[in-house]
Amino acid sequence: MKKWIVGLLFFCMTSYCMGQNKNVFTEAVKLAVNRQMQTYPKSTLKDLYKNFFQDRYGPGHLIADTAAAAAYIRRELAAMERSDGLLLEEIGWEGRFYRVNLSLLKDGTIPYPVFFDAFVRSVNQLGLVPIPVWSKEWDEIERIIAGMNLNLPNFEKDRLEIEKRLSQGDYVGHHSELFEKTYAPHYRIIRKEIFEKELRPYLKR
Repeated sequence: MKKWIVGLLFFCMTSYCMGQNKNVFTEAVKLAVNRQMQTYPKSTLKDLYKNFFQDRYGPGHLIADTAAAAAYIRRELAAMERSDGLLLEEIGWEGRFYRVNLSLLKDGTIPYPVFFDAFVRSVNQLGLVPIPVWSKEWDEIERIIAGMNLNLPNFEKDRLEIEKRLSQGDYVGHHSELFEKTYAPHYRIIRKEIFEKELRPYLKR
């Protein structure tokens, strides 16, 4: 019940902000989309969806089992040969989280225990936003993306697939096969304030 109350409050706040600051919201969404397209020009609507949903939900869906999450990262690091893109990427229209490239763990720039602790603590403390609330927000984001005339491949197919998943109660998105093959992404989501305070110093050494 508490999560739904929080979600309702979030919905009211988001709706109010969108209504009062429509231009601010629109420009923030466009900025986030342009960042992604400049770094990953072969992105699809699925990849843009993942960018925004990750900033709304953080890494919570990945770490229900902490031990399993830790083991998965270690296996991923062992098999990882490359990871294109930036070492650090701001995501979403609010920019609450960073995507942190696992190459920073692979080369020892950030110690694994420090990174994993930050990853676990990056779970959204407010709880999950109810899917109907997120679905409404995504509808607004998708509308803005459609108006940017990006000529994204398989746009309508991806749009319908995302819509279907949300209607079935599944908010988690995945990168497109094209994105995976082109960029070989390997990263985890870290809350921005945690990264800046605890992990940023390792990049300066």
